[in-house]
Amino acid sequence: MKRDVWIFLLFLVLATLIWYGHAMQSVRNTRVPVYIQYTGKPGSIGLAGEGLPDHVMIEVRDAGARLNTYHREPLRLTIDLRQYIHGEKGTIHVPSDALRRSISDILQGTSRLIETTPEDITCIYFTEQEKSVPLSFNGQIHLAPEYQLVGEPSLGRSQMMLYGQDRALNGIDTLYTEPLDLQNVSDTLIRRVALAIPKGMRGETDSVDLCIITERFTEKKFMRPIRVHGVPAGYTIHVFPEEVEVSVRVAMSHFAKVQPEDVQVKSIYTADRTETLDVELEYSNPYITTAWTYPGVVEFLLEQ
Repeated sequence: MKRDVWIFLLFLVLATLIWYGHAMQSVRNTRVPVYIQYTGKPGSIGLAGEGLPDHVMIEVRDAGARLNTYHREPLRLTIDLRQYIHGEKGTIHVPSDALRRSISDILQGTSRLIETTPEDITCIYFTEQEKSVPLSFNGQIHLAPEYQLVGEPSLGRSQMMLYGQDRALNGIDTLYTEPLDLQNVSDTLIRRVALAIPKGMRGETDSVDLCIITERFTEKKFMRPIRVHGVPAGYTIHVFPEEVEVSVRVAMSHFAKVQPEDVQVKSIYTADRTETLDVELEYSNPYITTAWTYPGVVEFLLEQ
């Protein structure tokens, strides 16, 4: 019984191979898409309706083995529109004979083009006004604990050409991204984001790269003396304590670039102060993002 099963399976495999080999050699028809890329269209040229098709369907005849390659590797055709655009408005018309000839050129030598759907390509075009506008990020960035931004969020380009009618373009000074709400951002983030292009207008592109650079921060602490300003001539002032603890927030990669001398601690005496003075900080080190002291006020004694 087991031997009969193996014999049956063997003949089944042989029959399948014979059928597949025959199918690969037999000539037949199949339908496949041809994807189209258009070049040579000026940016100021707009297209009416749904614009130009991104593909056409063709029926092609050849041996099965060659037809399979069209399914595995889709056909791609490039059409240069410069020869079809004349003047500020008109009709782009790629006639059937030109379309068939271009498609035939990208087919294998043994393949025969039977039919294209649609037979030709037609679209009305017109000229729009253009305006270069700056791009800006529109969104909220919520960082993960212990992380900070390194610089401002940046877009892959700062300007973009916008196309439309004069009246509408005059009211656009900045083009923003679609609103984003980014949560718990820690690692550096690069994302393609959509642009909020107003209805009735179009841009060179409908999206742009957004780059957000983050870095883990830490705190650095040190003691600094207090210098009091505004003490009247002939008087001496003593503050308690004489030093305060200064804490600064700094990116970990710049930790060694922040020194105690980078921060100056001061208080300003005025005649209306009787017991305490506020503590203020001054620093110019660009690697310090935030700084604070403990305590924030000190007691003083004024002596003549």
